[in-house]
Amino acid sequence: MRTVIAVLAAALMLAAPVWADTAVPASKSEIVLSFAPVVKTTAPAVVNVYASSKVVANDDQGVLADPFFRRFFGDDGSFGQPRERVQNSLGSGVIVDPSGLIVTNNHVVQGGTDIRVVLADKREFEAKLLLTDERTDLAVLKINVPDEKLPALKLGDSDALEVGDLVLAIGNPFGVGQTVTSGIVSALARTQVGITDYQFFIQTDAAINPGNSGGALVNMAGQLVGINTAIFSKTGGSIGIGFAIPANMVRTVVQSAENGTAVKRPWLGVELQDVTQDIADSVGLARPEGTLIVSLHPDSPLAKAGLKRGDVVLALEGKPIENSRELGYRAATSAIGSKVIVEYQRGGKSIETSAIMMAAPETVPRDVTLFAGKSPFTGAVLANLSPAVADELDLPAESTGVGIMAVKGGPAQRFFRKGDMVLEVNGTKITDVKTLGTVLDQTDGLWQIAINRGGRVLKLAVGG
Repeated sequence: MRTVIAVLAAALMLAAPVWADTAVPASKSEIVLSFAPVVKTTAPAVVNVYASSKVVANDDQGVLADPFFRRFFGDDGSFGQPRERVQNSLGSGVIVDPSGLIVTNNHVVQGGTDIRVVLADKREFEAKLLLTDERTDLAVLKINVPDEKLPALKLGDSDALEVGDLVLAIGNPFGVGQTVTSGIVSALARTQVGITDYQFFIQTDAAINPGNSGGALVNMAGQLVGINTAIFSKTGGSIGIGFAIPANMVRTVVQSAENGTAVKRPWLGVELQDVTQDIADSVGLARPEGTLIVSLHPDSPLAKAGLKRGDVVLALEGKPIENSRELGYRAATSAIGSKVIVEYQRGGKSIETSAIMMAAPETVPRDVTLFAGKSPFTGAVLANLSPAVADELDLPAESTGVGIMAVKGGPAQRFFRKGDMVLEVNGTKITDVKTLGTVLDQTDGLWQIAINRGGRVLKLAVGG
């Protein structure tokens, strides 16, 4: 027993110097970890965004649609009459320029006729909508605050983020007022979210809730690295899976707004396929990576750079490409007219070349037309397909004929969707909008229609 005690005493004596050398916190700042300094510099640049819009509601619903109930309650002629009501949406925004330039989500202000911005100091201003970009779900607003420079956040480099980095989410969840939550970058390059055309999201576990949309995701340097956009939730509340649009994509939209132009992005003019293990084995890749070129438009900048069908794109400007969505994002954040380095594999060999980024060409006039009259197409907006129109509709680059740009009501909303391609009507091949109009004028009461929707041919028979 004494031997054991002696050994323990010796061990404690040996350990004592270690404890003695440990530094004791000399101040409160060394004991408490606080995000307060970052919040103080960033929170004033985050605003609340309120958008109001008038929508037409039809009261001819439910039991009141039944003539019996109309007679019972007394039909004064008001049943079934459309009524206007005000629909409000709430979100957040970020001041990115001291002059009053604000970035938010497109879905926060979409359709809004009255947009108001409330600053962190509770001052309220009417906002002008400068630009909307549905494909990225971003919008840019402008408020006028004479003789004053507003607090603004600097756009950071979202490509510099790493999984595990600390971030703060700032916004107005549920309308309770400005709120700050903390977390880490949980994942990068999320491409299977299904929110926007350009899917390349930052994932974070910082709590994001309804009302946070359009708010700021900031790093520990106080830079804006993302715009909070959506959450994955089965309850409507945060479960620790939130998504933000990277600042490098935000930058391209802001620059367009500052220049007073519509957003134009580089066009690749290719159809792509993600590389599976089987494809990787067949082309000699050690693992599934990159994206396989299935087809190229003759005017594609990649075709002009020498790439061919069957090549696998591995990197753009030195940044590895893991899938087709990532290549689309990398191209979209490049500048039109810029020269980019493309790394690809062909025949088991890695090759580098340069390509000049270009906008999608308008090879034929759009002839955008809102169809009226008595036909299944009434209420649909159609246009002639060119590479530019096909790119806007997320259709294959070589698509030709006529595409549906939008559906604004009428019979068309029963049969068609944005992005449908009209192939035939009553046996006549539809090559342009004018041909479609002529065929519809000659048709009396019966329409046999063939459309392409997402690569599938659908046939409709509609009687008048």
